[in-house]
Amino acid sequence: MAGILAWFWNERFWLPHNVTWADLKNTEEASFPQAEDLYLAFPLAFCIFMIRLVFERFIAKPCALGLKVQANGPQKAQPNAILEKVFTAITKHPDEKRLEGLSKQLDWDVRSIQRWFRQRRNQEKPSTLTKFCESMWRFTFYLYIFTYGVRFLKKTPWLWNTRQCWNGYPYQPLMPDLHYYYIVELSFYWSLMFSQFTDIKRKDFSIMFTHHIVTVILISFSYVTNLTRVGALTLCLHDSADILLEAAKMANYCKCQKLSDLLFLMFAIVFIISRLGIYPLWILNTMLFELYEALGNFPALWFFNMLLIVLQVLHCFWSYLIIKAAYKAISRGKVAKDDRSDVESSSDEDDSVPRSNNPHNTTTTNGTSGANGTNGYLTGSTCSEDH
Repeated sequence: MAGILAWFWNERFWLPHNVTWADLKNTEEASFPQAEDLYLAFPLAFCIFMIRLVFERFIAKPCALGLKVQANGPQKAQPNAILEKVFTAITKHPDEKRLEGLSKQLDWDVRSIQRWFRQRRNQEKPSTLTKFCESMWRFTFYLYIFTYGVRFLKKTPWLWNTRQCWNGYPYQPLMPDLHYYYIVELSFYWSLMFSQFTDIKRKDFSIMFTHHIVTVILISFSYVTNLTRVGALTLCLHDSADILLEAAKMANYCKCQKLSDLLFLMFAIVFIISRLGIYPLWILNTMLFELYEALGNFPALWFFNMLLIVLQVLHCFWSYLIIKAAYKAISRGKVAKDDRSDVESSSDEDDSVPRSNNPHNTTTTNGTSGANGTNGYLTGSTCSEDH
């Protein structure tokens, strides 16, 4: 094991030329980032997760109820043993051939069966109250950590001149405030990594999971290699837009549509400026060019730049979705429903397969009347969720 660790933490890969790990050991005069410090993130991530549970139960939920956020979940599908067996044991998305077979077996028309499967899938989705509590927690954390980061960074010279990130690198003593900021951010993203499997599932789950993995890797290895100055700038920059996003989602869940639209458009502006403007001109520029000019080339530099470019690709993808939603907002006069909504629409399937030749009355078979009753949980126009 010692041999594997020695190979993994090869100084020739991670550090500039003529620098060793021994040079970055803590002394009485100065402290430097140590790999062992990263272990603090795991118990702290658990603590953050527990704080979240308490926050959502005793703070976010009462606030949501006070704002009259809908507590009920989607309308439940009518009990049917045959359809339930197909849903649980075979498929949640039956094809046209299976739909026609079930239609003959139950003497239901195809559209009623489609509606049942849609309601049954939506039945497993979270309520608006649950989504509000999740957004309020994230809003509170992002607001706190962004405020802390700004208060810390405004006192540092590298906020105004990124070349100061490399002044004396890598022999830059670790400041207590920077250590706290880094470990808390890392712990939060570790908690997101685990809670993402239990949180509200959205269509870009894999993309967000990739984002969290890249973020955790960047935070961890930039800490060990003492790239904490540029790392702090990157973290603070990313937190700036997230606050507005979560605020827009909360306003939407409260049915404050005009406020939600305004906050979403503000988020879109901040996101695009920060991710497509400041990030490449500020962060990528100093990592790709200023660091190279100051210290020359070393292998880890390419590793970090590759991950930073992966983040930029994700930024471009999310910017496309945001611009698309903003265009709909302007053209229709309101923010359109999120393409990744976790509740299915009432017409996305009805038009895909025509009615059978033996129609069955939807009111008697499904407990609904007309298109407006097919879902029972169609929220109003929503903003883009989770960037």
